[in-house]
Amino acid sequence: MARTLRFNGTGSDGGGCPSVHEDVDSGEVIVHGPPLGQEDAAQLQHLSEGEVAVVVPRDLLVDWTPKERTRQVRTIDLAEFAGLFATFEHTAWRLETRRRYASDEDGDSWKQFTEAGRIAEDWTKDDSVSAFRKTVQAQTALGKRFERVRLVDAPPTTGQRYLLEHARWNIESGEDIRNMRRTDADRLRLPAEDFWLFDSRLIALLCFDDDDQLTHVELITEPAEVVRCCMIRDAAWHHAVPWERFMVEMRGEM
Repeated sequence: MARTLRFNGTGSDGGGCPSVHEDVDSGEVIVHGPPLGQEDAAQLQHLSEGEVAVVVPRDLLVDWTPKERTRQVRTIDLAEFAGLFATFEHTAWRLETRRRYASDEDGDSWKQFTEAGRIAEDWTKDDSVSAFRKTVQAQTALGKRFERVRLVDAPPTTGQRYLLEHARWNIESGEDIRNMRRTDADRLRLPAEDFWLFDSRLIALLCFDDDDQLTHVELITEPAEVVRCCMIRDAAWHHAVPWERFMVEMRGEM
């Protein structure tokens, strides 16, 4: 069975080799780089037949090799997770990758959408969605930024179409939402991870069960992981399309 490899980083100022990858299942580290010359390789001890010696800068291993076999994370419940949106300093950024979120299907707006294909928003409701929007309004009024990139399949799933319709109300609250085709995300090798990145220093990795219910959140502060997610953010944000333009393009394809 093929490994599931995740790109950690490179020491070549932007691309190519040498680079470090990590096997997400076993935790093993894969390094590739220019081969060591034959005369130098002859000095190595225990280099077996079939093995290849490569040359990598010391900084590459320091910066990108996982520091622990298991990432040092702290698991928090959903109440503590909600509190992060009131305490971040300047930027809350989201990569949203899933095809379905079970929590979306609990309210009246989901029923409206599945029956009528549209949502008549009620700002007077006292629910978690309205509470989040009020938080967005309060934090953006202080000059902070809420940003999100959502992946969309072709054709979009029912859950994705619901979120595309729903986005107008989050945008009205102050959030900058952009979208990306999943095929483009795959081409860019963006991960399937679903996370919030706060202030470019704290990752909140969202964990779901088999029924697409959010169960808990893992907080990650390991510097290499944070930098990796910042790189993901920069690539996704650069290639994503603002919501209004994306909707126009989608309607033109229907």
